Amino acid sequence: MFKLNDIKELIKLVDETTVQELEIESEGTRLSIKKPSAPEVVSLQAAPQAFISAPQIQQQAVLPSAAGSQTETAAQSSAAVDASSSLHKIVSPMVGTFYRSPSPEASAFVSSGDRVDEKTTVCIIEAMKLMNELEAEIKGEIVEVLAQNGQLVEFGQPLFLVRPD
Repeated sequence: MFKLNDIKELIKLVDETTVQELEIESEGTRLSIKKPSAPEVVSLQAAPQAFISAPQIQQQAVLPSAAGSQTETAAQSSAAVDASSSLHKIVSPMVGTFYRSPSPEASAFVSSGDRVDEKTTVCIIEAMKLMNELEAEIKGEIVEVLAQNGQLVEFGQPLFLVRPD
């Protein structure tokens, strides 16, 4: 069974990406989320009798206006990346939440000026409650960290700039 908080998080992730439709089935329950092109956006069916209509979920999952500022920050970061075309970009392999350290009290995996090699862990991307470590996959020096700790990131979004050796 899906929890309401999990449904809200999935709606937010779909809304902030280019994904048009997401369908998940778990323990006999099917969850389908579609971008708004028609009034019906989300339906949850545990059995033919159980149905949550899209308007009810949309009212509970109103996104904060901070999402707009994240989009502006991502656009500014993209402009900086284009200006630095000689640098290697480490990009997000998935949609999720970006974390610079393994725990809130731990120090960051890497910072500007740090040397990395192909196997150096540079961050964690949390997606669907799974923590995915991202490796540099290149030898060089971290020039800039483009994402903020705790920020939602999209597939292909530049996270780090690396000056290759």
